[in-house]
Amino acid sequence: MDCKERILSNDYRDLIVDYSVRVGNESGQDLCYTEIDNLFRLVYVNKMNVPPIMDTPGEYQMIPKLFGLMPISGGSSGGQFDPAALTASGITQVQRQPLNLTGRGVILACIGSGIDYRSEAFRDEEGNTRIMSIWDQTIQDGNPPAGFLFGTEYTGEEINRALQAENPYSIVPSRDEAGHGTTMMEVAVGSRLVGRGGFTGAAPEADIVVIKVKQCKQYLRDYYMLPENVPAYAEQDIMLAVEYADSLYEKYDRPVVILMGLGTNRGSHSGTSPLALYLNSVAIKRSRAVVVAGGDEGNSAHHFQGMLKRGTDSAYLGTMENYRDVEVRVGANNRGFLMELWGSTPDIYNVTIRTPGGESVPMQQLGIGKSITYNFIYERSEVTVSSILVEPISGDELIIFRVENPTEGIWNFRVSASGMVHNGVFHMWLPITQFLTSEAYFLEPDPYTTLTEPAMAINTIGVSTYNDQNNSFYIESGRGFSRTGQIRPDFAAPGVNISALNGRKTGSSIAAAITAGGIAQFLQWSAVERNNQYLESKEVKNFFIRGASRSPDLVYPNKEWGYGRLNVAGTFDVLAGL
Repeated sequence: MDCKERILSNDYRDLIVDYSVRVGNESGQDLCYTEIDNLFRLVYVNKMNVPPIMDTPGEYQMIPKLFGLMPISGGSSGGQFDPAALTASGITQVQRQPLNLTGRGVILACIGSGIDYRSEAFRDEEGNTRIMSIWDQTIQDGNPPAGFLFGTEYTGEEINRALQAENPYSIVPSRDEAGHGTTMMEVAVGSRLVGRGGFTGAAPEADIVVIKVKQCKQYLRDYYMLPENVPAYAEQDIMLAVEYADSLYEKYDRPVVILMGLGTNRGSHSGTSPLALYLNSVAIKRSRAVVVAGGDEGNSAHHFQGMLKRGTDSAYLGTMENYRDVEVRVGANNRGFLMELWGSTPDIYNVTIRTPGGESVPMQQLGIGKSITYNFIYERSEVTVSSILVEPISGDELIIFRVENPTEGIWNFRVSASGMVHNGVFHMWLPITQFLTSEAYFLEPDPYTTLTEPAMAINTIGVSTYNDQNNSFYIESGRGFSRTGQIRPDFAAPGVNISALNGRKTGSSIAAAITAGGIAQFLQWSAVERNNQYLESKEVKNFFIRGASRSPDLVYPNKEWGYGRLNVAGTFDVLAGL
């Protein structure tokens, strides 16, 4: 079996490691691997040769996290195009003379569900495609991109031939079944369409690259207990998509904006996952920028923050007086969920669990790395508790609860500490909404620190969402700061009732798309037109922060708005000294 077959087979586990790997006869194991920019190795190993997931909790970072599409809602009626959101973002102002910034010469690469390449929104005035290439990871009967082992790459020439054919999909069979990537790219880079009410994207002359990420393997869906048919993408496949997008700069010697509308609630929420670290490494390169949606989890009640009383020592109290009860309401017919508790250094945390039926899991300190599974007498639920005293990258304690077939009702997780409490702060997260088969939420949630990963990656441009019609913050939008206090988001962008070709759309993915288009405009000015050719991504971000619109009655940075509201024209005002 070659490496491509291992990558695609459900009989092989996917691991993300940051150390050297011995292969084949050297290791005595049935495995292969591929490298990511000399930072990580993606290993594909026969599952018969490794223990079940989380039998050894220390491998937490190796297990691919699953990411979902950040929801896009809205009607399907087209209607008249309304440029109000682009104007509020200072985008239409710089599309006009004298700057005439339309993203010309910039590549905007979207990672997600694919694109409807037939749409007029992605063609030039002659009807030719503006798409340079599509890497469809889900199609295996064509040639993958150079340096990659699976999927099929379609060139712009092939797409143009498909557009001329009676059956385009006979030549380029790539589709966007979810419509998610198509909508994002309409908003970010849609062509100017006079016959469609003057529709235009933020950067209507940018060139387009699309990476359609393949769905995760079934064993991962089973481990995470996902609902049937919900799109879910594995971390290592997204990392490969980022590597492909990053390679475009060297291939074409042109600036690249990477756009992602994917998110997850797994991870430290401080930018320490492999994907976040890799995005950070890409985002600091010259003429690159990474734009990530902040997610729509702010009103989902999927985050809890608690604090134990400092200076107390439960060992001397004789009772668990210094504790915090965390209650989770679980709906009927819930297949199960993974919940994470991240505790701040140097404290050591313990948890006692009580089911809705009154059965209890006794408090145990699990130590450096251990998993214990509990079954109940009167309930069919099964709970596995896994502990990592020092999670390798963040250095903090992580406790993972895998609750299978949970009884409907209120589950109680009593959090306490071992020994003297020095910090006492802990956070807990439930999965993103679409990864739950029925409701599960905290009864006392905290709406902050709800930006989804990887928007917490500090070098990326992470945005929250607001309504430009009244300058109100979108209630579903993720909020900052990071778990460790880093300033996230960078700023807010319009994402409510935004004009797209097939109606008005709402969601954090739309806000990210508008932002990515604005970044493409700026990179046209700085890199393509050589006004500041060697600008780094962090500089781009800080120019945008300085140009953001701010309200006099708010203090910045803050957890909803970051440093203000996206304003591309304001950025150029700063450059001009206005």
